[in-house]
Amino acid sequence: MIRKEEVYKIGIINKPHGVKGEVSFTFTDDIFDRVDCDYLVLLLDGIFVPFYIEEYRFRSDTTALLKFEDVDTVEKARMFTNVEVYFPVKYTETDEDDTIPTWNYFVGFGVNDVKHGYLGEITHVDDSTMNVLFVIEKEGEELLLPAHEEFILGLDKKHRKIQVEIPEGLLE
Repeated sequence: MIRKEEVYKIGIINKPHGVKGEVSFTFTDDIFDRVDCDYLVLLLDGIFVPFYIEEYRFRSDTTALLKFEDVDTVEKARMFTNVEVYFPVKYTETDEDDTIPTWNYFVGFGVNDVKHGYLGEITHVDDSTMNVLFVIEKEGEELLLPAHEEFILGLDKKHRKIQVEIPEGLLE
């Protein structure tokens, strides 16, 4: 069974395309094209389910047409409308470097500040403006933190934790 900490969100299926089972896919990370992984994980009824990619082609820099194995009709493809798409974390981790594919990789990570302690968990990433923000939630409270590499002091991928040092006055 795939657990939430084993994947991170990379997009959403929009709707069927054509009559042969293709779906339109809007993505925030093209990691599926850059890394050798044959499947994507879809969140169906609260369960993470892997689906093997038969083929895909890009329509723009944020959309692609996907064809999953054994999805050959528009009726089957319609089941995936508005379904969230995730990518397995294990395929993004390399021994050569510590590069992170996108800020969305951090969704689900706990955030600890050196001065203020535990700030909460990153629930999603707001990239609707030029400044990307981590949306951090703790006990129903929401905190917005700029997603800047210079704030990150340490990263524990295994335990999904980030150590940060927030500039003075940012939490007020």
